[in-house]
Amino acid sequence: MLLINHYIKALHKIFKAYNILLVTHNRPDGDALASIGVMSELLVGMDKKFTAYCEDPAPQHYNFLPHVEKIVTDKAKLNFAQFDLIIALDCGSLSRTTLVNEISERGKNQFVIEFDHHPKVDDYSNLEIRYPQDSSTAEILYYFLKANNIKFNKNFANCILTGILTDTGNFLYPSTTEATVKIASKMLSYGARFPIIMEHTCRNKSINGMKIWGKAMDNLKINKKYNFAFTVLKQRDIIKYKVSDEELEGVSGFLSNLSEVKALLFLREEKNGKLKGSLRTSHPDIDISKLAVKLGGGGHPKASGFMLDGQLEETKTGWRVI
Repeated sequence: MLLINHYIKALHKIFKAYNILLVTHNRPDGDALASIGVMSELLVGMDKKFTAYCEDPAPQHYNFLPHVEKIVTDKAKLNFAQFDLIIALDCGSLSRTTLVNEISERGKNQFVIEFDHHPKVDDYSNLEIRYPQDSSTAEILYYFLKANNIKFNKNFANCILTGILTDTGNFLYPSTTEATVKIASKMLSYGARFPIIMEHTCRNKSINGMKIWGKAMDNLKINKKYNFAFTVLKQRDIIKYKVSDEELEGVSGFLSNLSEVKALLFLREEKNGKLKGSLRTSHPDIDISKLAVKLGGGGHPKASGFMLDGQLEETKTGWRVI
């Protein structure tokens, strides 16, 4: 009953709002953009004034999703004081909204609703709808729509199925539950276009994208003492193959399918002198997020990440961060 009350309260706040800001995390993935799409579709149907914001543009292969073209990427174009309701979607933490000061120092009449399936990092919302046991924020938004008796249409269905598929690695990740699969099936009955979603989210790798996946696999090593797999990509390789961030999506999830390893680390150099780490495990007794937190990041027990300053250097005994 508590869950349903939260969903009903959220819709009540939306009904009362005059001007709404939707925000999702930087470097948006399929679940982030799908969640923006679900909420945008709802607000368009309610004839609500709203703005959708994300610091980074949506990868081109997600342009099939409804309302993606409405997303504003220039924070300077936001008059934050004019919004009386802010809805954060799939952000994971306040910092990933890239609106830290604006949200932290918001006015008394500005209400914040947070829809998220990541473990809690910050306490910044007035109404927190967070369920880490769910596969995706898109799945949470399905429950939100259902609890409020909102009729599903093709746009809702395409968004929810996209969010579920991308955040579960097409049902390969441990976050997939029986309920997740049933929801996906329902979205097909509501008109979700499964072949198009797969074409844009799974079968979208270029030749160079496949080559750099091969490079990541070629660099793959296993620390037998801890039964821990790891691989790296240098920035020079990313530049050589001219691949974008979105083409590197899924490398860690794919490699985590290795048998007889407890966990996997995928570490790659960024353009700005940073290192991005992705941690994955399917081992039932391992919470990989504990390691991510130690490294300044966070995430789910089975899928987490972090950022470090530095570069990768190859030595006779392996790789090290300098």
